[in-house]
Amino acid sequence: MASSHDAETQSITRRKSLAAIAGAGALAIAGCTETEGGDGGSGDDGSSGDGGSSGDDGSSGGSLSGSINIAGSSTVFPLMSAIAEDFAADNPDVQIDISSTGSGGGFANFFCVGETDFNNASRPIKEEEKELCAENGVEYIELIAATDALTVVVNNEADWIDSLTTEELAMIWESDAVETWDEVRDEFPNEEIDRFGAADTSGTYDYFIEAILGERGHTSDYQATEQDNTIAQGVAGSEYAIGYFGFSYYFQNPDQLKALGIDDGDGPVEPSLETASSGEYTPLSRPLFTYPSVESLGNEHVAEFARYFVEQTTNEDLVAGDVGYVPATDEIQEEQMQILEDGIEQAQG
Repeated sequence: MASSHDAETQSITRRKSLAAIAGAGALAIAGCTETEGGDGGSGDDGSSGDGGSSGDDGSSGGSLSGSINIAGSSTVFPLMSAIAEDFAADNPDVQIDISSTGSGGGFANFFCVGETDFNNASRPIKEEEKELCAENGVEYIELIAATDALTVVVNNEADWIDSLTTEELAMIWESDAVETWDEVRDEFPNEEIDRFGAADTSGTYDYFIEAILGERGHTSDYQATEQDNTIAQGVAGSEYAIGYFGFSYYFQNPDQLKALGIDDGDGPVEPSLETASSGEYTPLSRPLFTYPSVESLGNEHVAEFARYFVEQTTNEDLVAGDVGYVPATDEIQEEQMQILEDGIEQAQG
């Protein structure tokens, strides 16, 4: 039994690890443990058995083997990575490769052409992506992973700004965007706006357009990337910068940047697990998804990993405490598990 100090150390180690992988392009996880048996103890990476693989899903003891390839959303990447790390600890013969390609990049280039087993997404699959999957005979199911609070950030030295209205946010990011801060609000400085945001292959980009910009479109005058840490570094390096990404990276690095409150008509609301969960943080709270291939669920190691993923979506210590998203409710988890079991039955029946 780990002491409270050990548990705290493990949590800090996991959090630092997630902060690093949140900005990585890809991650390969192979299960390994220093000791066999026990209660799911921790390895050198600091992951613990608390809230991790318990063996109740029938996947312990290394009886499973094979590879699992996952691509898609950079926003879902840290959550999927954390869950995969715990699963691999109890299943050392399962190799899990996760790439951060953006939701759309994952669907178009990997999942819907049959090259990956899962696609993570920070928005629902689009019609053209459904058509591409159908053309290639890729059947899938949609699983809700968590809730995110898409976060707008500025430089820590920007003491002249604490919040923006949704209209002001649109003025900064629309296709015909303003160029200087004082065009947004008179009392803001007469300084050029330096923008950092998600690439157009990203589900975060798509959701930002849906929630804030609509038909006004997205400016091309910004530094576009799939990597949250690149956005963070850009904003941290310029006093007059602004950026947006999923809440998890800010949660892991709260002192690096300033998160802005967003005023959707009832006053500014800051992004947090609480405001995302309560529905106060509008319109930038959003569900996150993963899409397993039905064909892949025919493989027992993939099916067991999918079950484990859904089981962990209600794990507050992991989803909220380690990663920084709002966990699923028990009711949603039960619904998702039934959807998954139906898909597994279809694949293996």
